Amino acid sequence: MSTVPLPAGDWIPGISIRQPYAACILAGAKDVENRPGRWRTGWVLLHTSQTVERPALRIPLIGRTVRDRQLVTGAVVGVARIADCHQDLEGAPLCSPWAHPGAWHLVRSDVQELPLPVPARGQVVPWKPASALLERVFRQLPDFRL
Repeated sequence: MSTVPLPAGDWIPGISIRQPYAACILAGAKDVENRPGRWRTGWVLLHTSQTVERPALRIPLIGRTVRDRQLVTGAVVGVARIADCHQDLEGAPLCSPWAHPGAWHLVRSDVQELPLPVPARGQVVPWKPASALLERVFRQLPDFRL
């Protein structure tokens, strides 16, 4: 991951993602997160929601990606940079095998998994992490600069 400082006074929002999709992002396979609305680009904390979508584990693309990975829930598990947020044109090919038609596609880059998940509560919409949570997360990422 590149070490990129954030502008002064900025904060990193949290994004909550159900398992096994979060594990696919951490594994480096899932390059797009689907959302109903636009998100800003920049750094986000990757938070796993409390639920595991069990039927998704039967999808070959997902099953082979998460094989032998622990599906942690209810914790910040990493950081990533949203490099782009777009919708594909109607009728055009989707930008990724992970993209859903009609959704906003958050294109991720620079994903870094935390060595130890940090328990936390998230929200469906972008949420502002408490400073104590950020401290616990970034203590594990000594090369990341705020």
